[in-house]
Amino acid sequence: MSPRKSVAEAAATRDRIIERAFTLASAEGLEGLTIGRLATDLGMSKAGVIGHFGTKEALQLAVLEAAVDRFRQRVPGRAVGARPGTERLSRALHEWIDYMTESEGHGGCFLTSVASEFDGRPGPVRDAVLDALSRWTAYVTGELSTAVEAGRLPPLTDVDQLAFELNGVILAADQSIQLHRDPQAPDRARRAIGRLLKR
Repeated sequence: MSPRKSVAEAAATRDRIIERAFTLASAEGLEGLTIGRLATDLGMSKAGVIGHFGTKEALQLAVLEAAVDRFRQRVPGRAVGARPGTERLSRALHEWIDYMTESEGHGGCFLTSVASEFDGRPGPVRDAVLDALSRWTAYVTGELSTAVEAGRLPPLTDVDQLAFELNGVILAADQSIQLHRDPQAPDRARRAIGRLLKR
């Protein structure tokens, strides 16, 4: 076996582990991931699974990184062509709601679930979640500031407060979709977003 093929196969195996771990963590929580369960599901040894990451925490961080990449491509990534400001932000928020309701999103938002799971647990996983959500908040405030500068929102708009309220709508939508199984939740969230961005 050539070294190049060996490296490629190792990377493919690592990706397969992360994919399965993401699916399991979406249903059972990131902390609930066990090396034994992954090894059984993938037909590997425990040593073979952990050997790609070193520790369970490193595996959790790899899964979280994959989740952030999916989110970035699926939510702000699909809003790239929209006009900067409220139009682009509205599209991104609507994409996030759609993502929550699709099978691809596993019936809710992975990042929101992990944030709730680790918000009181200091450590690298919590830090990584905080960093990802802080970048999202910066995206939201950036688009809101652009809208204020362009005159699409009132000049005295409190951008930080509006970002807080919009993120509150998303959190409420996630809980209503995932916990309450409320079929009206996506439409309620979209109406709330529209009202907030048109004031």
